[in-house]
Amino acid sequence: MAEIYLDSSADFLAVGVCKDRDSKLFFLTYKCWQSQSEHMIPELEKLCNDAGVDKKEIKKVYVAIGPGSYTGVRIAMTIAKTVAVALNAEVYPISSLQILQAKDKKSICLMDARSARSYFAVYENEKVIECDQIKTNEEVKEYIASHPDYVVCGTSKQLGIEVETLTNDVIENMHRLRDSFEKIDNPLSLKPVYMKG
Repeated sequence: MAEIYLDSSADFLAVGVCKDRDSKLFFLTYKCWQSQSEHMIPELEKLCNDAGVDKKEIKKVYVAIGPGSYTGVRIAMTIAKTVAVALNAEVYPISSLQILQAKDKKSICLMDARSARSYFAVYENEKVIECDQIKTNEEVKEYIASHPDYVVCGTSKQLGIEVETLTNDVIENMHRLRDSFEKIDNPLSLKPVYMKG
């Protein structure tokens, strides 16, 4: 029973395939701004071949649903829905911020929301410390300053300050945290998370 992992919510493409529960995770992540739709399916097919997975074996799809790029979020979600319908696979929606975190650390997870704002959340593994939201960049900087023991993950250049930012592979995080995500009953009802401040 194979699993796939999809994220196109930011300026990168992230895809993963695992043949079964205990087998090796095959994955890739690379910058792919505004061309994820052209590359995600071919990369998924290549990883399936590398992992020895026949498409008919795919029974679980883990997909990042936002917040993030309006168009980007929809690319991975559309593929997830298509796979679910075609192969009768289960779909597990995931916060695009949660999968940015550092393992076993309190992590301030950020993405640039433009207009001097950031998508913001704080996670420690499965635990939600601060839920997904939009904050002004000034509010984020204040939060970082008042939590010096937390690590900053994701995009921080919009803050205009130097912080230690960890860039983690979102696919490895999806795979590591997969048991904490809940299956959606009807994959066709899956909706992207778009936040407005």
